[in-house]
Amino acid sequence: MTILDTGTTARASWMVCPGCEAMIYLKRYDRSDRVCPECDDHGMLTARQRIDLLIDAGSAVDIEYAETVPDPLAFTDSRPYPDRLAGARRKTGMADAIDCVRGTLGGTPVVLAAMDFRFLGGSLGSALGEAVTAAAEVALAERRPLIIVTASGGARMQEGIVALMQMAKTSRALRRLDDAGVLTVSVITDPTYGGVAASFATSTDVIVAEPGARLGFAGPRVIAQTIGQTLPPGFQTAEFLLEHGIVDLICHRSALRDRLIRLVGMTVRSARPYSDDTEAVITDPSVLSAGDPWERVRAARRLGRPTTLDHLAGAFEDFIELHGDRMSADCSAMVAGLARLDGVPVVVIGTQKGHTAAELAQRNYGMPTPSGYRKAARVLRLAAKLRLPVVTLVDTAGAYPGIEAEEQGQAVAIAENLKLLAGLPVPVVAVITGEGGSGGALALALADRVLMCENAVYSVISAEGCAAILWQDPAAAPQAARALRVDAASLLELGIADAVVPEPEGGSDRDPAAATALLRRALRQAVHELRAWPTSELLARRHNRFRGFGVARNDLQENR
Repeated sequence: MTILDTGTTARASWMVCPGCEAMIYLKRYDRSDRVCPECDDHGMLTARQRIDLLIDAGSAVDIEYAETVPDPLAFTDSRPYPDRLAGARRKTGMADAIDCVRGTLGGTPVVLAAMDFRFLGGSLGSALGEAVTAAAEVALAERRPLIIVTASGGARMQEGIVALMQMAKTSRALRRLDDAGVLTVSVITDPTYGGVAASFATSTDVIVAEPGARLGFAGPRVIAQTIGQTLPPGFQTAEFLLEHGIVDLICHRSALRDRLIRLVGMTVRSARPYSDDTEAVITDPSVLSAGDPWERVRAARRLGRPTTLDHLAGAFEDFIELHGDRMSADCSAMVAGLARLDGVPVVVIGTQKGHTAAELAQRNYGMPTPSGYRKAARVLRLAAKLRLPVVTLVDTAGAYPGIEAEEQGQAVAIAENLKLLAGLPVPVVAVITGEGGSGGALALALADRVLMCENAVYSVISAEGCAAILWQDPAAAPQAARALRVDAASLLELGIADAVVPEPEGGSDRDPAAATALLRRALRQAVHELRAWPTSELLARRHNRFRGFGVARNDLQENR
């Protein structure tokens, strides 16, 4: 940032934007929380400005932390390290590169730790590591969500190996929050590198990034000097990282407080009582209207049927989508996030197709890749940590069968999801909303309660695939559909489905809003019922449910 000299002792009135080099009126820049009105470049904020921006007015109380060794190595480069510290303290008015407070955010008690790049580049030293750890300990003791706003160039070289140990120290502090079920959120600001990036900045439950914020272990200069690689455009920016599955979402500074209020609000349990005397689902197969299984297959594939995103918009009060597998990619065919159902915070995961050819192509025709299943697994673990019920919405022809998927371990990703769901200590309700195709569908449907929409289908293989293999004739698909018994009535008789969600006359595509309303009633009923079960009973019933498939009743009793 360049501030122009006005020739007076008063503060300069104009500045040059570091992003687009446009002339900006300084007061306007400050009023917009240091976001350029011309190019939207997000400028740096101080730690106190961050606290004022996020925490409810008048609620912030500083968190004290233990005194640390000021100069563990007696380090000197061009200046003694104590002199550098003294200079940074005079310049910033801070003890070190972070301020930590307890306060409220939209009325929810939280702990906020905000870093400040002005203090020795936000470098991670003993004092900063102790401050983050102390903040985490307050969050643990008071069961408050922990929010960390990061800005750092890496570990503090003047403290050497002692600075490196702060990565381990803070990681242990966050692990204790994981074990206790306390939500952690990091807000990545520009820049966040090195030891901070490789510890508490990226080990939180949810990673939010400001637009354009850079995050990485090795900085571009280090990469270029060490191995001489040419970096792609936008490398290590928030947008690059979202595409590669590292951050959950990008949030403009103007919307950040509201987004965080919604996130931490998901940790607040609703006391709203459930009351609905009417049965929301069908459990008697004879009540279902007769229909040819092949016609059900065709109905399940109609493009007008509500998708997962349609149901999320109509059946839930709120939804915050989380992105990425934290490894390499974000699968567009798998949608996952936090929501509220009748006031109850839940985790929702579902496959997403689309209504048009363009949407289908963009969503990979609803066929998840390994990164999609790994994203689902990550969010399932978050559900277990926060003790939130899980709702899965399944509409997929199956897992993506491409070469890349096999290279990335598609079978392993599905297997891991199945094992994770088998022991998940929270209620799981799965709904087959359209197609339930093979293991790709089952990877989301190992549940305590399996519901099927009236025109949905669920099978080990598509009718066409079965016909091609066993009949050697794809045209025999209608015959195969009948033989496989893929329809809801058959699956209810077989005990695969627990209940059927009725659809509007003519199918969900005839009245999508009504179909979503019917689904909402069924989900409310199932979730409220399952929440009342103790964890031990929940897991025992889930075990018995799947233990019994394919085994004669008498033999099953002997084998339990």
